[in-house]
Amino acid sequence: MESLREIYRIGNGPSSSHTMGPRKAAELFIGRAPEADRFVVTLYGSLAATGKGHLTDKAIEDVLTQRGDVEIVWMPDEFLPFHPNGMRFEGYKGDVRIDDWTVFSVGGGKLAEENADALPVEHVYDMSTIADIQRWCIDNGCTYWEYVERCEGKQIWDYLEEVWSVMKAAIERGLEAEGALPGGLGVRRKAAAYYIKARGYVDTMRNRGLLYSYALATSEENAAGGVIVTAPTCGSCGVIPAVLYHLNTTRDFSDMRILRALATAGLFGNVVKTNASISGAEVGCQGEVGVACAMASAASCQLFGGTPSQIEYAAEMGLEHHLGLTCDPVCGLVQIPCIERNAYAAARALDSNIFATFSDGNHSVSFDRVVEVMKQTGHDLPSLYKETSRGGLAKF
Repeated sequence: MESLREIYRIGNGPSSSHTMGPRKAAELFIGRAPEADRFVVTLYGSLAATGKGHLTDKAIEDVLTQRGDVEIVWMPDEFLPFHPNGMRFEGYKGDVRIDDWTVFSVGGGKLAEENADALPVEHVYDMSTIADIQRWCIDNGCTYWEYVERCEGKQIWDYLEEVWSVMKAAIERGLEAEGALPGGLGVRRKAAAYYIKARGYVDTMRNRGLLYSYALATSEENAAGGVIVTAPTCGSCGVIPAVLYHLNTTRDFSDMRILRALATAGLFGNVVKTNASISGAEVGCQGEVGVACAMASAASCQLFGGTPSQIEYAAEMGLEHHLGLTCDPVCGLVQIPCIERNAYAAARALDSNIFATFSDGNHSVSFDRVVEVMKQTGHDLPSLYKETSRGGLAKF
């Protein structure tokens, strides 16, 4: 498995697969065709179907227009076989085409070519299933974050500290911002109102309202193109920050404990990314918000002293109960139903922690098995339910 740096990417929203990935691809293509003074970029499948709402064209043009004219060709009805988010870059010098590159944005800001060996990947983990990692933890008297440190080295903490800083900043900006989000749907920001109302309640109502406000704040910042952290994607970026910020401020967990929880969360997300997918265009929203809920469930269970078995159980529930969740953004914008889903998933993550903590950690269906089922479920979903804005809520 790759480093957690690949699942926690810092950048601008609103979409890791539709904004961050294409921007990175454009930057790489300039390096491939430095003499080009004109570009034609063809977007395929889900990338084309919801690209305008996700600002895909703007992300590409911001990079390529520094070198020449850019033409964007939209092909929403043509799906390339390797992945639904396909892009073809053509670079011209005058009328002569000097380079042609097809690449795919496969989720979380990551790029891939149909030839898996074409883009170099550095694997830093020697195990890729939670069952194997959990066994190592139990045999060595360790927990998941210690396995992360063993594989990544102590330098991972500096990076996770930056990740945590960006997550907190996004929440705090989002709690102050008001007004309508860009995109034309007229969706107004809710985080500030939820935060103010929550502080007027006591105990359970206040805590739940604050949790909602933190998730809304981050997701609204993402929808507005602000700087966030993919966790594991832009569309699901509000879940983990909300849970960890809430526990950090209400339970006085130290920043170091939060970083360890981030490491554990990243490990579980990494397993899903390796063995299934975190791309809404490939497996639906179960791969985005569902995986984010599993990651946040594992993180919160660790903070409350869960055993490796209890942490695995919490993560399993967080993912299992999102199985089949479709990716059906209205008008292709990461707003409806995406923003509310982040808030609900944050609450589910804390519930998964409580449920797992009451147990001894023993249960029938493993996290790894749910990952397999999620992958198959995603492949069985019709394409109109996978980030094309042609089915589900998007029709209304």
